[in-house]
Amino acid sequence: MSARHPLGFSWPVLVALAALAAPRVVLHDLGAIEEGSVVNGLFVFLPPAGWIAAVLWKRPPRPFATVVVIGAIYGVFLALGHQLLWDAAFRGNAPTLGGNLAGMDPGAQEIALRSAAVLSSLVTGALVGVVTAAVALLLCRVVPASPAGHRSGA
Repeated sequence: MSARHPLGFSWPVLVALAALAAPRVVLHDLGAIEEGSVVNGLFVFLPPAGWIAAVLWKRPPRPFATVVVIGAIYGVFLALGHQLLWDAAFRGNAPTLGGNLAGMDPGAQEIALRSAAVLSSLVTGALVGVVTAAVALLLCRVVPASPAGHRSGA
């Protein structure tokens, strides 16, 4: 394990791996791809598959932690993307709180909803990271490392 890269990758590489999943956020929020479509499925599953492939190729000392960190960074991208594209995603029909909170100030409602969206995005990224990390860890244990495999640097 490198003291410089305890997760097996440099921070720029970890951020780049997480950024592989960012285009889906933009395309989804802009309405360019639809839930349940094949294209959406590719944008959902290919980035985590890339994270797994990178871990299998590099064989970092802590593959589970490495992929969880990538997922957490993805959660930050998810939160930022949703916040930046909030108006476009809702096309001028932003959600509001109902029920007993219907009399709440619209500005306060927006702050509450945007805060919930940020939290949800961070949790989603972390959970995607944990699930993908579990698959990566399992595959690291059952798929033999390449004799020419890379184990340090980046």
